Amino acid sequence: MRNGMLLTGGGKDRKIILWDHDLNAEREIEVPDQYGTIRAVAEGKADQFILGTSRNFILHGTFNDGFQVEVQGHTDELWGLGTHPFKDLFLTCAQDRQVCMWNSLDHTLEWTRLLDEPGHCADFHPSGTVVAIGTHSGRWFVLDAETRDLVSIHTDGNEQLSVMRYTVDGTFLAVGSHDNFIYLYIVTENGRKYSRYGKCTGHSSYITHLDWSPENKYIMSNSGDYEILYWDIPNGCKLIRNRSDCKDIDWTTYTCVLGFQVFGVWPEGSDGTDINALVRSHNRKVIAVADDFCKVHLFQYPCSKAKAPSHKYSAHSSHVTNVSFSHNDSHLISTGGKDMSIIQWRLVEKATLPQNDTAVEMGINKVPITARDSFIQPSTPMSLNESLDEMAASENLMDGFSPSFESDTEHTVKTNEEQNEEQSEGSSLDPGEPNCEEPPSEMSEEQRESTVIEDQRENSPVSYQLETQDDL
Repeated sequence: MRNGMLLTGGGKDRKIILWDHDLNAEREIEVPDQYGTIRAVAEGKADQFILGTSRNFILHGTFNDGFQVEVQGHTDELWGLGTHPFKDLFLTCAQDRQVCMWNSLDHTLEWTRLLDEPGHCADFHPSGTVVAIGTHSGRWFVLDAETRDLVSIHTDGNEQLSVMRYTVDGTFLAVGSHDNFIYLYIVTENGRKYSRYGKCTGHSSYITHLDWSPENKYIMSNSGDYEILYWDIPNGCKLIRNRSDCKDIDWTTYTCVLGFQVFGVWPEGSDGTDINALVRSHNRKVIAVADDFCKVHLFQYPCSKAKAPSHKYSAHSSHVTNVSFSHNDSHLISTGGKDMSIIQWRLVEKATLPQNDTAVEMGINKVPITARDSFIQPSTPMSLNESLDEMAASENLMDGFSPSFESDTEHTVKTNEEQNEEQSEGSSLDPGEPNCEEPPSEMSEEQRESTVIEDQRENSPVSYQLETQDDL
């Protein structure tokens, strides 16, 4: 300490002890059990000290006043992510059994609740009053979004639930399970009452993603064996055999990683599991993709051209498990696996009108947070120069889907972090570090800082630019 005294933090005993110049214990305080054991100690301002704990808390406090939370996070892999339908809130659930409601404007934790088992997926009812959370055992919980009180508990099978999805009017809920079935419920009383409607049977592997049509008539679903199936709900959850009849449906949400409008997001050499999550913005202009190589990608929607160019961003140090846009598309939230982090990105639109063409620029800002109950890891700001590069590719719509396409030039944003990776290509990878290498391809080594993606619905070019900026 500055006064010559010694401050030590125990491990499992959770004690902070202040020693005098003769190494006699002078003051002592114990960290509450809910914060975990002490991992690091640092001196703060005046008589304050700062602690890091085993449960991803950063605390500051004094011997007289106790502790206050500076940063809080999950302590195991995050998979479940849901954004509020009209508020600046989002919810995360993880294998640590914690369910956390975050405020994306204040960057604070609204509330947290500990479940009986790990959570894996979540979705808000369109009324915003409740949120449904699926777990690893087939049970799913409905919580009040404001009070976190338990509204109801249901069970479908005894295997992991991978997706929960409400219809746009909130009258139906679809539950995708690892037992290969999609369970359907009629929802009443603003998401507080559920009654079984039916079950979609036909997948030969576990359900990974699903989406509803606007009129609640159809469901599109993906499975672990890379199937794309379509279901006629009013006619008894019947499987639709002719998939071409469904390729032009304007789905209410688009989270399926396999489909007519998104097959261009798959890189060459992919094995079908490299993309963990996909989400379309509410304005239907862009797609965000979470992959197994620590990257978040931004594509134009629809992305029905093989090997579509994208911007990619490095922020996570492990596989990215989920992505979701906020209700007004102002932010994108991404969650990490082993890094247990939540990154908030800002989506910025800049429109220019050269002559008769319309160009729209989209930017994303990664937001590092240092406020109380922060959930963002700070990063180094970088500036990008805008450049245009026209690209033409033939449209290739097909009944089936294969994640392997012909090679083409990849357009990315080159960050400082990626440049450092290129400079150290010859070095061996530490076995303890996450493998963030992308699948091998025959793409050009040249990388550009920005790119123009041809609008596949119109002939006007659309340029997307990604930027990072501190917003404290």
